[in-house]
Amino acid sequence: MDVAQLVEDALHTKAGTTTERTGGQLSQVYEVQTTDRSVIVKVYAPEWRWKQAKEVHVYGLLSPELGAQIPQVLHVGDGVTILSKLHGVPLSEIEPPDWRTTYAQLGALLQRIHRIEQPAYGYLTDQILDPLPDNDQYMRRQFAKKLAEFEQLGGDRELHAKIAAYVDEHAHLFADNTAAVLCHNDFHEGNILVDPATWQVNGFIDVENAIAADPLVDLAKTIQYSAHDHPDKLAGLTDGYGAVPQDRIDLYRLYHSLELWDWFCSIDQTTYLDSIALDLAKLVTA
Repeated sequence: MDVAQLVEDALHTKAGTTTERTGGQLSQVYEVQTTDRSVIVKVYAPEWRWKQAKEVHVYGLLSPELGAQIPQVLHVGDGVTILSKLHGVPLSEIEPPDWRTTYAQLGALLQRIHRIEQPAYGYLTDQILDPLPDNDQYMRRQFAKKLAEFEQLGGDRELHAKIAAYVDEHAHLFADNTAAVLCHNDFHEGNILVDPATWQVNGFIDVENAIAADPLVDLAKTIQYSAHDHPDKLAGLTDGYGAVPQDRIDLYRLYHSLELWDWFCSIDQTTYLDSIALDLAKLVTA
């Protein structure tokens, strides 16, 4: 019997080999133990089938370069995707003895993702939506969109003006990137799986935010979410990825903080808004 049939049987009988997992916001996620392996089953509601197509497409792009360091797509059905289980513990749940060594592995992984070239800039599904031919046009569009959202959501007017002025002053940096690549766009510790026995980074999951963009957009998000205030993590990223222009990183960190403020405010999650606004203010005055 093939894996798809085993999984279907397990899901329908709710056997002890099927465990519902947390973390699936757009789909139901199960871990199913078959006769010879554990697999991950994602069941998508009809309105999120495009997310299913995106996940399959992006893992397909990644597979030739990264192989066993990403989940492999085993079966695609009507609203159901079966993936191999990538073993390990999320980095966010453990404390490595040497953050620099661990983050060097993250930097090397990101660099390998960024070898995968894309034909244009934009949001990925199973294609690039509203593609733009260069980074200057793409990032100007993204900043304009997020600044408009910030204003509509009631963000501080003075801070809005400072962010807009900072972007205008530094927008010439967008043209320094001349080729779009695949970007994970959520490469933080919660999506990195590590073997706690060896502290080897096994790989990563969750490609639902992937975009085609300047690779430093991706690196900057990792820095802003997980490493900007941690010297060992930052040094490790440089060890693994290589040195990068700090001015462009800072500009993209500003973008990610703005995007995050907009997101939390849009879902009425106010807990972090003040601290993110403080980060935004620091970035535009640095």
